Amino acid sequence: MKETKLPFWRDKTLEELSESEWEALCDGCGRCCLNKLEDYDTGEISWTSVACRLYDEGACRCSNYENRIKIVPECLPLTPETVREIAWLPPTCAYRLVAEGRDLFWWHHLVSGSRETVHTAGISTRGRTVSERDIDVDDWEDFLVDWPTDEPAEPVG
Repeated sequence: MKETKLPFWRDKTLEELSESEWEALCDGCGRCCLNKLEDYDTGEISWTSVACRLYDEGACRCSNYENRIKIVPECLPLTPETVREIAWLPPTCAYRLVAEGRDLFWWHHLVSGSRETVHTAGISTRGRTVSERDIDVDDWEDFLVDWPTDEPAEPVG
């Protein structure tokens, strides 16, 4: 009887992933690059459609990934530890899903075979953001959005 090998994200913990597996796990949605506002009194997180100044909306990726921490010191890199600590990671985040022992959604490129399904499923930030370079931080409240915490719809067809 032939043994079926599980995909790496179902077979390994976040700590066990190689660097290439870790990077492949990113679904390219860009939601983690959105600025968030935290209520000082309650700790409640509110999402904005204001993206980091390094965010490339067309590619849904950081335009200077290798140097992002030097350029944007408030950028919080995802690690196995931070993934488990960050309450604001979207419910669709592949890192969060793996940390919780859940499987990836149908639109994730490792499942679908296409990096476009994250966009067609309406998960990505493509076409939904403004750059923080163009918006004064005092005006971020004018750009509050709920969609980054939405669960995806089921596939059509």
